[in-house]
Amino acid sequence: MKHGFIKAAAVTPKIKVADPRYNAKEIGKEIEEAVRRGARLIVFPELCLTGYTCGDLFLQEILLTQTMEALGEVKTATEDSDALVFVGLPLVRGHKLYNVAAVLQDGEILAFIPKRHIPSYAEFYEGRHFAPGNDRPEPFLYEDKEIPFGTDILFQVDAVRGLTVGCEICEDIWAPESPATAHALAGATVIVNLSASNETVGKDAYREMLVKSASARQIAAYVYSSAGEGESTQDLVFGGHNIIAENGRILAQAKRFETGAVYADLDIHRLAHERRRMNTYQGENLREHKILPVHMEEEETLLERRFPARPFVPDQAREREMRCNEILSIQSCGLKKRYEHTGCQSAVLGISGGLDSTLALLVTVRAFDMLGISRDKITSVTMPCFGTTDRTYDNACKLARLLGTTLREVDIREAVNVHFRDIGQSVDCHDVTYENGQARERTQVLMDIANQTGGLVIGTGDMSELALGWATYNGDHMAMYGVNAGVPKTLVRHLVRYYADTCGDEGLHTILLDILDTPVSPELLPPVDGVISQKTEDLVGPYELHDFFLYYMLRCGFAPAKVYRVARMAFAGIYDDSVILKWLKIFYQRFFAQQFKRSCLPDGPKVGSVALSPRGDLRMPSDASAAVWLAQLEEL
Repeated sequence: MKHGFIKAAAVTPKIKVADPRYNAKEIGKEIEEAVRRGARLIVFPELCLTGYTCGDLFLQEILLTQTMEALGEVKTATEDSDALVFVGLPLVRGHKLYNVAAVLQDGEILAFIPKRHIPSYAEFYEGRHFAPGNDRPEPFLYEDKEIPFGTDILFQVDAVRGLTVGCEICEDIWAPESPATAHALAGATVIVNLSASNETVGKDAYREMLVKSASARQIAAYVYSSAGEGESTQDLVFGGHNIIAENGRILAQAKRFETGAVYADLDIHRLAHERRRMNTYQGENLREHKILPVHMEEEETLLERRFPARPFVPDQAREREMRCNEILSIQSCGLKKRYEHTGCQSAVLGISGGLDSTLALLVTVRAFDMLGISRDKITSVTMPCFGTTDRTYDNACKLARLLGTTLREVDIREAVNVHFRDIGQSVDCHDVTYENGQARERTQVLMDIANQTGGLVIGTGDMSELALGWATYNGDHMAMYGVNAGVPKTLVRHLVRYYADTCGDEGLHTILLDILDTPVSPELLPPVDGVISQKTEDLVGPYELHDFFLYYMLRCGFAPAKVYRVARMAFAGIYDDSVILKWLKIFYQRFFAQQFKRSCLPDGPKVGSVALSPRGDLRMPSDASAAVWLAQLEEL
């Protein structure tokens, strides 16, 4: 539960139709196992105490009497556990029979939630036996206690800030007006659904889509438990298709036709962050819900949830290829629009033989092809200076020629030396002035060539560099359109690789692979024995770590301690904990200190869910303090 996590279980017990005592024992065993696994939210299927397929046996008094006795056994099975348990059963109230979920915790029944939408179509004939449930909670006398009975009941758990649970039953999710919508708008961050959804061809995909879309629309977690083995197969077969989703993403689902349980770690704080972030999510009480407080002991959930080490890069090759093609299209279409608007017919780029300038050039070529402008209108400028190596120089020149652009070389050594003499900077003093003087000279050259050709300077810097402030102010920080501004460094590599694999040109393929193999460097310090001496990741840290930090800080709103926790899981065996903590501190220090550079960024396209534009996603003051964030890390 620490950091907002709680483990949920969707459980399908193997039952016997119309044998509540047997089913209660099986449910009790499953509760014990789920609690042992660390689950604190446990959901069983619809009518699982009797079986969903009892038919007219639901009208037999002996079955209903036995069910209430069996409920007592389940209640006993929850003793000494603060897990919140949902179990389905038929329940008589007044002179009507209801399909309900009993909500139990620590030997007590907290509420009965009735099913609102009763299907009587196709293979379903629940209307023959069950009445629709009431919305507004009313008292129901059970064992001399008044238990709330109604759909509009929420369970507010104190151990996890923001954890409020609502319940609906099977058909409710299929209906146009689902109870879950009202529950979510009233504050529920988790919806549970007790279901008995039979299998027909293709129904599993539709069911999965329903659960995913419900969790996405409601910005909630959704725990769906469905009937399975043991139900009557007289006319129907039930597959036990349990699903746990969170905000449109499936966290876990069962393999159908195999009885058992699925588990997932729900991130309640992330859901709360997403609701705060999206101001179109207008939570309000559409109806007056009854809020029942639930006490749980706060403890650290043993996480089984996976956190990808490269959250910006899809794991699956096919999805990654589709993503790369889409991003290249977004970048090139953004640049195409800028050219259509300005009427310019030429582009100017500084090419270094590194990944970022390579990607920017590839995007520019693609945009010019879309516009029908000859590629020789793209001026690729190489500007060797003190740190340039033969490898990067040669690759830059070959790349420019292979792509059909106009290659122009401007050696800036003399100009930089003159500038250093003017300001009294020793060429032997390799400080920040020595480095930035070269970067600003290059930008001046590019801007002036753009004036000569009537073109635009295309920026090459990527989002990771902007996050860390790893750009020279008014140097490579400045351009007329920054095509890479929305692309993190870990993704730049895959975009270039994708282009190499799909270009159909063996020479271009070879050059791009060598560029991919070149260490990331600004090449502002002299090489040693002709080899790059200044490696960016030795100075600011591994970009794969910084991209990970950036994603979970901005996209998910994680606190520093939580970022550290999940980073340790994601990079276990790759980086020591002390190394992760070191670079995480540096990330926060640089992210806050360098905001002033991001506050005056040139235009550039957003390509993913994280962006740093001061006009779009990140409205952050340039003088904000990082003290609160760093203080939490000091406590670790």
